[in-house]
Amino acid sequence: MKAYLFVHFKEKKTPDGEQVYFGLSKDGFHWKEVNGGNPVLWSYEGDKGVRDFTIVRTEDGKFRIVATDLSLAYGMPNQYHNSWDEIGRNGSRELVMWESQDLIHWSWQKMITLGGAEFGCRWAPDIIRDKENGDYILHWSSPHECNNYGEKAIYYTRTKTFEEFSAPELLYRKEDSGVIDSCMVEESGIYYLFVKSEENPATIILLKSTSPTGPFERMDAFDEEMSKLQAGVYEAPTAFRLEDGRWCLMFDYYGVPGKGQGYVPFLCEDISKGVFKRADAQFSFPYGFKHGTVLEITMEEYERIKGCEFES
Repeated sequence: MKAYLFVHFKEKKTPDGEQVYFGLSKDGFHWKEVNGGNPVLWSYEGDKGVRDFTIVRTEDGKFRIVATDLSLAYGMPNQYHNSWDEIGRNGSRELVMWESQDLIHWSWQKMITLGGAEFGCRWAPDIIRDKENGDYILHWSSPHECNNYGEKAIYYTRTKTFEEFSAPELLYRKEDSGVIDSCMVEESGIYYLFVKSEENPATIILLKSTSPTGPFERMDAFDEEMSKLQAGVYEAPTAFRLEDGRWCLMFDYYGVPGKGQGYVPFLCEDISKGVFKRADAQFSFPYGFKHGTVLEITMEEYERIKGCEFES
């Protein structure tokens, strides 16, 4: 029997919200908070706040959390002058990473620089293993000097060690709008890429390819279901496979202020068909989870995390 770990943050106006939180589930449907609802890790470098997490179990036996370096609580009224454009051009110039052997004891955070001044912010990292090449693809969203730091695209780098990274390359650019918040999963040799389209439509889209670096083609059946949702209020897709073989897809709902925000779930019987149906009634969350990633874990790991009081 497997269990699940959700690494996320909380949307709060105080600095403790933009830190690392864990949620746990035995079935992927019903979630519990960890560490008394307090952060399990704090950021002390860079912006001293972190958002948009991904977590991966790598072949060397380690776990790695990678996140956006950004604190709105500290930075928005100060160095970013209450401007998202300022953040996109000059903020989040590095990613943040922690490493662990057991999901309990974590390294001091490391700052990762990918590319140079040709990129603006580095947002919302995600990681997938390239089975064919035997390495990992880390992808994220950025504006770029090629379009005067305008609409964002998805870029990627390759790594085997998480110490050295290849030069960034373009993964996906949408012709009629910016794209952010990429999430990639693989099934039966097909790579599925979820991204938030900022316009046309202003919602999540799904693409697929036989290679994790593309080229990607749009899945129309997914668009049909997403067209039933309100535009402009969902972002940060994360997807994971349930024990019965179905896929669960979650979107971060930010369409209301305060406590009404958080993840909403969708279920899919066959990812190759791209049809995900909303399934709120089957899920429960103790509070508003924000932009994170779900990792499959063992029951032993579940119990170890559940009983731990983290010190950060």
